Amino acid sequence: MAAKRTGTVVENKLSVKDRAEVLDQRAADNEVLVVKERFSKLLLGEDMSGSGKGVSSAVAISNAITNLYATVFGNCHKLEPLPVEKKILWQREMYCLLSVCDYIVELFPSSQSLPDGTKLEVMATRPRSDISINLPGLEKLDAMLLDMLDDFEKTEFWYIDENKSLLQNNDVTPLVTTPQRSVDKWWLPVPSLPKSGLSEKAIKDLRQKRDCAYQIHKAALAINCSILAEMEIPESYTQALPKSGRACVGDSIYRYMSTLDRFSPEHLIDCLKISSEHEALALANCVEAAMYVWQRKARPARSKPSWSIVKELMDASDKNFVLSTRAESVLLCLRKQFPSLPQSRVDTSKIQHNKDVGQAILESYSRVLESLAHNIVSLIDDVLFTDASVKQT
Repeated sequence: MAAKRTGTVVENKLSVKDRAEVLDQRAADNEVLVVKERFSKLLLGEDMSGSGKGVSSAVAISNAITNLYATVFGNCHKLEPLPVEKKILWQREMYCLLSVCDYIVELFPSSQSLPDGTKLEVMATRPRSDISINLPGLEKLDAMLLDMLDDFEKTEFWYIDENKSLLQNNDVTPLVTTPQRSVDKWWLPVPSLPKSGLSEKAIKDLRQKRDCAYQIHKAALAINCSILAEMEIPESYTQALPKSGRACVGDSIYRYMSTLDRFSPEHLIDCLKISSEHEALALANCVEAAMYVWQRKARPARSKPSWSIVKELMDASDKNFVLSTRAESVLLCLRKQFPSLPQSRVDTSKIQHNKDVGQAILESYSRVLESLAHNIVSLIDDVLFTDASVKQT
């Protein structure tokens, strides 16, 4: 009987092991199917008919990164660690998408020594400069943001549903909402705190994390702006521009920008009483269109270099040059006052018509990291505001 019982135990152990191997194999097969599907979509340019009417590889990979971000972080409305399965999905998919950059290279002159001592001049390859400079930094920012979310595992605050009453727990504060909650944050969960509010240590830790997330946001934004600046402006955009910058911005803004000796973009924006991101984006589109019109007029005939190179050779007293410079300062001021301002019309057009895969990866990667960092800053601000409101009562 003992021998028979032992054999049964061994058989059960083997069966459990076999089942585990089957489950692991199924999980591996599912991952392979997902990779094959993503790879097929990239090759087909998101045109599943295979008729060749899809988008370019650059646009396809940009959309893939954007959609992956929406899948993983689209419901990230709380300061808490990212679920393990989503974190693994993000890291695995981004590893595959970023691996394309390993094969984007540039040629540079080098020398090669033969066995007999003869030296030959040859062209060697190395990672393209914009990728080798920006991609490691973006990957570092990515890791910092994930680590920051992991640090919110144990906190002195938690989240509740706005529709649920808190009166059942006497140790919990009454429901406190931010002023913007009723308008543009109504769907977000509400942070809840103890009656005494947060401790000084927790507040200090939150502020440090906020400062870190804000610096990450600035770094990602700077990379994104630099990549967008290097992208070519589509002809469809330039051809649709009016012949004069005045027609883009209107008479009142044009007079202010063209007649004052001491121009202040902050004063112009204050006079226009811009109160929402929608109004700011509309102004940005108009000013940016006018800027490109003035740059086109200020350029020497048939000049092909980028504006950053051309403007160093321009006469500072040229009217079109002055106007384009002032328009650029207005755009920078708008970005400072509205950090989460959506992309302008020309930036969207650049992304849609871009053919450079390397630029597409850097632009989309920096854009989603910028968005994640901004969300973390906003969520921390909500908690700090709630704490301040609790301690004032």
